[in-house]
Amino acid sequence: MEALEVSTLAVAFLVLAAFAAGWVDAVVGGGGLIQLPALLIALPDNTPPASILGTNKVSSVFGTATSSVTYALKIKPDWRTIVPLVTTAAAGSALGAQAARYLPKEYFTPLVLAALIGVGIYTWRKPELGMVSARKHDGQAHYLRTGAIGLGVGAYDGILGPGTGSFFVILLVGVLGYGFLEASAKAKIANLVTNLSAILVFGLNGSVLWKLGLVMGAANLVGGFLGARTALNRGNAFVRQVFLAVVAALIVKLAYDTIRQFL
Repeated sequence: MEALEVSTLAVAFLVLAAFAAGWVDAVVGGGGLIQLPALLIALPDNTPPASILGTNKVSSVFGTATSSVTYALKIKPDWRTIVPLVTTAAAGSALGAQAARYLPKEYFTPLVLAALIGVGIYTWRKPELGMVSARKHDGQAHYLRTGAIGLGVGAYDGILGPGTGSFFVILLVGVLGYGFLEASAKAKIANLVTNLSAILVFGLNGSVLWKLGLVMGAANLVGGFLGARTALNRGNAFVRQVFLAVVAALIVKLAYDTIRQFL
């Protein structure tokens, strides 16, 4: 797969996208909504979907790891919830990554577009997301729901990916009742595990553009470090506006590509 010809301009565009994705992902989740569409736009048309997904995971894991450590040190999340969350998320991600190998290319862009629209609308309609922490369940009910969230979102992350961090946050807040910062801390750790699990599967199947993924990963790491600091210092309001603006622009671009594909 490394034989694919990628222009210098395309690499520069992808590095910038990876930086922005790391920053956005660390703050509100959903960095894949920037990075994955950017890969779809910049890479040659003959690039297999699995290779696009695998390269996206390699890049994403650097920023996710950085923001995970930053949040964990600052927020100190409850590890009794994190263990079942990440265990089932890893299993779901591995299963999803295997399924991604059989995803027809003609359906790939429309699925990413649908994920963009769904997360964008939800984020726009929920400006108060995670402002108050009030757990809704205790004991076995809490851990069963936690495991279900991990399995479901992990499978989605393995097979597709964009918006995984946002989906984790949304479900941890909406289903379990966590506040935004605590949910974000848990989401980052779970997302790190799903990325690593998916990378293992994609790597073993030869579905990673390693050189490009590592170059993008360096930019994603810097973005993740700065983004986590932004979230802790400035809050969510400003970044939410940037996030929605980026998502709107990508929706327009991918909608155009999808319409052209089926005409």
